[in-house]
Amino acid sequence: MSFNNQQTDTSSMEGSSSRHTCLKLEVSSQSEPDGTEPIFVKGTWFASRFELAITDGLGAWILNATEDEVRERASQWDQPVDEYIDLAERYLGFQQRGSVYAFADAGNGHRRLSWTFEKEGTKLEWRWKCKPSPNSKKTTAGVLDFLMDANIRLSDEVVMKTQSFEQLKVEAEKCLAQSERFSNEKREFEEAIYAKFLGILNLKKAKLRQLRDQLLKQEKSGKLPQAEESTDKTETYGSNTDEEKSQESSENCHGSSKDAAASKPRGRKRKQT
Repeated sequence: MSFNNQQTDTSSMEGSSSRHTCLKLEVSSQSEPDGTEPIFVKGTWFASRFELAITDGLGAWILNATEDEVRERASQWDQPVDEYIDLAERYLGFQQRGSVYAFADAGNGHRRLSWTFEKEGTKLEWRWKCKPSPNSKKTTAGVLDFLMDANIRLSDEVVMKTQSFEQLKVEAEKCLAQSERFSNEKREFEEAIYAKFLGILNLKKAKLRQLRDQLLKQEKSGKLPQAEESTDKTETYGSNTDEEKSQESSENCHGSSKDAAASKPRGRKRKQT
């Protein structure tokens, strides 16, 4: 179990933002060799240093890793300071699967916090020595206050998300009902349009059948448009005959004039004295 929080640390001389985490660990018990006991590790993380407050409910220990100490440890591992801080926060802010955590006695009331991790196939271990808290009650109360505040924030967040979920559920039900109504209206509209189209189509089919029957009756009765063609041909023939008659009449008239001129009697010539 772990809790995280990020806030601006106004009391810090660095004037930079700080992050807070709290991790519950099951470690080997100091009183029972084969048993385990829970401890709570509260971490405060800065850009180049960090602080730890640890309690098991009876005693409390603290660790103030200064910038110089963090820089020295980072150089030993060939790491930048920010990368070292990020890796320490990852393992002490969230319990990592496969990592072995320990909080062993280091003499004179001190405890050594350690955790393992793998890098490039090699299993490594980091260790930090924690000293007894000068005020165990205050340190333990600080850890408990952080856990209580985190629990309240989580509870409020759960309530807000539950309310939001209920509102979304109501909106989803409304949208579903509206979608069903639109779907029904669309289906009814399509059915009405299809019925109208079917009626018009049937009417057109009936009209086409009627026209077909009329054509069949005309074919059977022999009344076809050929009669009009015969009339046209007759009129053409007649018009040609009239033209020919006109031409013959003109020729006859011309011939009669010639005949009349030829048959005109000649007069006697007057005798001169």
